[in-house]
Amino acid sequence: MDTVILVIGANGQVGRVLTKALQDRYGKENIIASDLKKSEDSDGIFEVVDATDIDRIKEVVIQYQVAEIYHLAAILSAKGEEAPLRTWDLNVKTWLNVLEVARIYSIEKVFYPSSIAVFGKAAPRDNTPNNAYLDPMTVYGISKVDGENWAQYYHVKYGLDVRSIRYPGIIGYQSLPGGGTTDYAVDIYHKAVLNKTFTCFLNEDTILPMIFIDDAVRATIEVMEAPIENIKVRTSYNIAGISLSPREITSEIRELYPDFEIEYKPDFRQEIAEEWPRSIDDSEAQMDWGWKPEYDLWSITETMIRELKDQYEVIL
Repeated sequence: MDTVILVIGANGQVGRVLTKALQDRYGKENIIASDLKKSEDSDGIFEVVDATDIDRIKEVVIQYQVAEIYHLAAILSAKGEEAPLRTWDLNVKTWLNVLEVARIYSIEKVFYPSSIAVFGKAAPRDNTPNNAYLDPMTVYGISKVDGENWAQYYHVKYGLDVRSIRYPGIIGYQSLPGGGTTDYAVDIYHKAVLNKTFTCFLNEDTILPMIFIDDAVRATIEVMEAPIENIKVRTSYNIAGISLSPREITSEIRELYPDFEIEYKPDFRQEIAEEWPRSIDDSEAQMDWGWKPEYDLWSITETMIRELKDQYEVIL
């Protein structure tokens, strides 16, 4: 029998690309995409699911005999600070619902997306290790630490095979920025292609870990497909792509758009960024399941510009 996979939060930045990658890998008939509403470009099986409603998740799991769940629904860092209690409630409640459904129906594997937002002032900012002390100062980061601990709890207590990675900032062309502190690194490419001045909410030398969407999705599938005996970390694995600043991205963009203009107007997100790592130690992911990124800054820039030009030519 084929493995049936449920993706919760399939309309998000990672969800869209991951769903397509899973469809290509396992067949459209085996991937159940879900979110609060069906997207216009949805291709394949789609179910409307509010992840705060545990009964609705149960219905879909029973109907399709789901074997694996990828849970991607969450409010991100910057948006989270605008509504902290709602962010906590949604991020934690939806995850506990998924864990409970997985326990009750003996789901084979569950994926949980964590983030570099789990790190705070206590963690070394350079080459931040997997086991650094976690003291985040955003509600998003707090909720992700909570989620990591619940993942480990359900594994130890119930034997649930929960796997997780901590995403750096994700750069991708498939969707618009979604409310994260690292989302400037997506928006900047849109402005370049549209020949508009970009206003950056971080200082030009603010270095943060980033990863290209294709690498992030590949890491997600790789950790889920790794043999169970290789998974040694049951909170969440660090993964690294590249560390860079707005100035470095701007320099690469100007190789293709010499007249590209940027202005800097740091806001509250600058304070968030200053508590996050500048670079990540992902040696445990490398050692346990062979993680290695493929994209550098130039290949990211070249791909982003090419794909966005194609998109805007269709729209305009």
